[in-house]
Amino acid sequence: MADKKYTYAVARIRSLEVSLFNQAVIEQLLACRDENQCLQFLAERGWGDADTPMNADAILTREREKTWALMESLVDDMSVFDVLTYANLFHNLKAAIKETATEEKNPNIFFNDCAIDGKTMLEILANKDYGRLPENMRQVAQEAYETFLHTRDGQLCDIMIDRATLEAIYEAGKKAKDDIIRQYAESTVAVADIKIAVRSQKTAKSMEFMRKAMAECDTLNIELLIHAALSGMDAVMDYLAGTKYAAGAEALAESPSAFERWCDNQIIETIRPQLTNPFTIGPLVAYVLARENEIKTVRIILTGKRSNLPEEAIRERVREMYV
Repeated sequence: MADKKYTYAVARIRSLEVSLFNQAVIEQLLACRDENQCLQFLAERGWGDADTPMNADAILTREREKTWALMESLVDDMSVFDVLTYANLFHNLKAAIKETATEEKNPNIFFNDCAIDGKTMLEILANKDYGRLPENMRQVAQEAYETFLHTRDGQLCDIMIDRATLEAIYEAGKKAKDDIIRQYAESTVAVADIKIAVRSQKTAKSMEFMRKAMAECDTLNIELLIHAALSGMDAVMDYLAGTKYAAGAEALAESPSAFERWCDNQIIETIRPQLTNPFTIGPLVAYVLARENEIKTVRIILTGKRSNLPEEAIRERVREMYV
């Protein structure tokens, strides 16, 4: 795959990066008096379309659709982005297992921006046609479905599929030719493992639980992380302090919101070097992740405004911007 293949696409992305929200724009959004004023602000900046309803879900969904439509116009082989949609794909599996097994209907629980939408996933499970699933989903789909049918343990089902998600992301990273995919996979799995350790420590989960939930990665020793979680939060912070994720220990000491913000910001730190990458697929992958981060941040602000949270409480949850 020649670097020149992406020259035009990267040039197009460079022209669009100037429209991404920077910290100054986020400050303007934070300064809006309520959710309605925020929505008006977003509409004035081109979010949504003329026929998009003036509500948060509709506008944010439309922005995500725009991002993927752009990528489809720039890239012949969209499979380079598959790893970015694994979380949504495996979420659809979790949701479909629970709907199929319980026969409860829950609207708006599926993602459509991935290889298998909710309707198709439900058909596959209803027919137990696991061969239609990607190879890295088949075994866990069958095992998780059978486990849920026999135990009705939703958490166990989630743990099985969440770990399979992390393993699929990591495997894709190991096979990837592009540095950004490898770095994205490493960061995603490591941060997920850290979050599992922190939450497990707070809820007194067992060693067995953590071993079932965590996935191996190069930048963490999950056995040491598990033992730290069993020893207390100070031990978790001490372990992280000796890794490349030392800033996570500082965020943990500050507050739960600061820690959640740090977790999300790791992806931005991973992709920021792509701002100066002129040719490869890297800037396109970075743009998709930057847009996802932007949309997530806007959702946090809108939710905070809707709940009448103080501005400072919302600000504490706001993520770092790509530009």
